[in-house]
Amino acid sequence: MSHKLVLASNNPGKLRELQQLLGTRWQLLAQSALGVEPVAETGTSFRDNALRKARHASAVTGLPALADDSGIEVDALDGAPGVWSARYAGPGASDAANNARLLAELDGIPSARRTARYRCCLVFVRNAEDAAPLIAEGVWAGRIAMRCEGDGGFGYDPLFIDLESGMCVALMDPAEKNRYSHRQAALQRLLVLLAGAD
Repeated sequence: MSHKLVLASNNPGKLRELQQLLGTRWQLLAQSALGVEPVAETGTSFRDNALRKARHASAVTGLPALADDSGIEVDALDGAPGVWSARYAGPGASDAANNARLLAELDGIPSARRTARYRCCLVFVRNAEDAAPLIAEGVWAGRIAMRCEGDGGFGYDPLFIDLESGMCVALMDPAEKNRYSHRQAALQRLLVLLAGAD
């Protein structure tokens, strides 16, 4: 039997990816399907934002909640966009606009200096007041391409090149992406924590 779990996100790409990774134990429901308005992401770290989102979604729905806060950190930009990844080109910016800004910021920077990483923090709360939330992080090392490639994935995937395979993430099929991804790494750690908490 699967347990209902609200995902504190309205991002269909994250919902699809996380449900694939979670399997059948949990039925993941987007917060928008349950009438939850997004909470302001005012934290200064991925952990702060994920915790804030999870507690909010759980408080509104009364269900356990899972929140993901993730983004891309580029070394040549001192870790930017970081927690502002989803709104790098401004509030409500599209993926294409964010990618265009990142390319503009890196204009003139050679490939060797475009090292970057995707970082993900997942937070699971049993309820809004959970005093011991489960927190797991994952990192995916890569570099930023000189131009966008492919149309798979979401976010910065058309610009992110996996260091191990040398492949642009937007050209990977979902199963291949899940094998490498920061979200997969974080979720595997979270599943271990969940098993220990049963």
